[in-house]
Amino acid sequence: MKKKVYELLVEHFKNWGVTHVFGIPGKSISPLMLELENHEITYVLGRHETGCGYAASGYALAKKTLGVAIGTSGPGGTNLLTSAGQAKEFNLPVLFITGHPSAQETGRALSQESSQFGTDLVKMFEPVTLFSARVDRGDFLPMFLRHAVEKAYTGEKGPVHLCIPFDVLMEEVDPFFIPLPDHISTVVSPDIEKAISLLEDAKRPVLFLGKGAILSEVCKEIRILADYWNIPVITAPGGKGAFPSKHPLHLGGFGLGGTSSATEYLKSGVDLMIVIGSKLCDMALSGFTSEMYPEKVMQFEYDLTFVGKSIPVQTQVILGDIKYNLKKLIELSGASGKKYELPSEQEIKLDTKLNPMVSAKAAFETLRSCLPKESILFGDAGSHSFYAVQHFEIIEPGTFYFDEVFISMGAAIGYSIGAKIARPDRYIVCVTGDGCMMMHGTELSTAVNYQIPVIFFVLNNGRLDMVEKGMSYNTGRSVGAVYDVPLNVAQFAQSMGAYSFCCHNETDIMEAVHFALQSNGPTVIEVMADPQEIPPILTRLLNLD
Repeated sequence: MKKKVYELLVEHFKNWGVTHVFGIPGKSISPLMLELENHEITYVLGRHETGCGYAASGYALAKKTLGVAIGTSGPGGTNLLTSAGQAKEFNLPVLFITGHPSAQETGRALSQESSQFGTDLVKMFEPVTLFSARVDRGDFLPMFLRHAVEKAYTGEKGPVHLCIPFDVLMEEVDPFFIPLPDHISTVVSPDIEKAISLLEDAKRPVLFLGKGAILSEVCKEIRILADYWNIPVITAPGGKGAFPSKHPLHLGGFGLGGTSSATEYLKSGVDLMIVIGSKLCDMALSGFTSEMYPEKVMQFEYDLTFVGKSIPVQTQVILGDIKYNLKKLIELSGASGKKYELPSEQEIKLDTKLNPMVSAKAAFETLRSCLPKESILFGDAGSHSFYAVQHFEIIEPGTFYFDEVFISMGAAIGYSIGAKIARPDRYIVCVTGDGCMMMHGTELSTAVNYQIPVIFFVLNNGRLDMVEKGMSYNTGRSVGAVYDVPLNVAQFAQSMGAYSFCCHNETDIMEAVHFALQSNGPTVIEVMADPQEIPPILTRLLNLD
């Protein structure tokens, strides 16, 4: 018995274990909305399509499954583009579905046109996804959907896009089912033996970790490597959560938010830099000079695009699935990690004296002292996250997510909402700023409506701090980065029904966090930060010559 295209799509979501779909409705996608309800899949109504895409991405990341974001034709689709770009940088399998008024009437003047005659969404999504196509007939869907999910799950993984016109959604076709791919790479890199030899010969090595180490879930394997070969560890901004901060081999971060101990070690003469999950972008290597060049680099990567491009020394790539190759390296070398006990929350010292204005360092030390070690943090784009990179201690690896490459403002707000839906058993914290709040803070209303108890930790200094400080440092003045009328974050949150606190000292922060941990809805903790405090971002130079 034939079924309509929209019925088959939603049946696939249900069979894939998708419990929530994110989006904003419109005529061209309305059949999907109604069918989701029939299958008891929660349709999460966002406040802006970009925020919906972020939430779907956070859901995919936390649930380790497919995320689904739906936008209507024309502007509904274009609003999803930024979130698709961010999902691609995080290698997240997210299916973006957009509408189109009518396949049969394409070529006429149509409202919210999405084809090549108007806003060509297929072309627009191509650079920010791994696959983008328009389903012009119902019988095309099985093949196009198969291509989409295979691209989303195979190799580097990432977002995909299907544009489906309204009349195609209404077509009846033969039933079919496509399972989500379960392809797991079992191909060992032919260079594993070289990797072992390089490790054995190294006299002064260093592990350099990026966010790919967290996304590949190799924190355990990294600990074994570090402990067995006694290798000091440095984290890029995005790799902040890959290694426990109090581990004796951890030298801290490098790049924006980095530490002096990491810098000094790199200057002292490294013979082998083992790069895991980092593209070695400008944010990660900010302040990196030729005197820090290692003799050799060994890079674990799934893609050759950026290997050997940033540090001009001999580079040995271990190509393929990072986790599988690290596990094989450990197995073949006979490495076994030394037992290291993580510090308890009680071992973190906190000075709770009252200050007239909260420093970022004190704010994040206070936040750390209050949160359970398994709490998951998402860092937004801005100085606030680089402060967190420098001052927030990682107790349990794999609990801090931050992107220093695409780095879209406000993304962490949506990611946190989606992640909390996927992992209701974990405390989820969004670290963000007033600038990001003014971009996508209306998603607080989404969290309120669905009673999603995310903790939003907002540093408010009345400016786009990273831009303002960087511009002032490099040129002696800044333009267009300070708000004449700053955002009152606490009142903004209250207006949408969220619990909110405005904190002026460490005691205020502690009380707010303790409340938030018991809350049944979103809590916004506004921290009135010192606008004159210099963030750890000044190694990123602005050259106007």
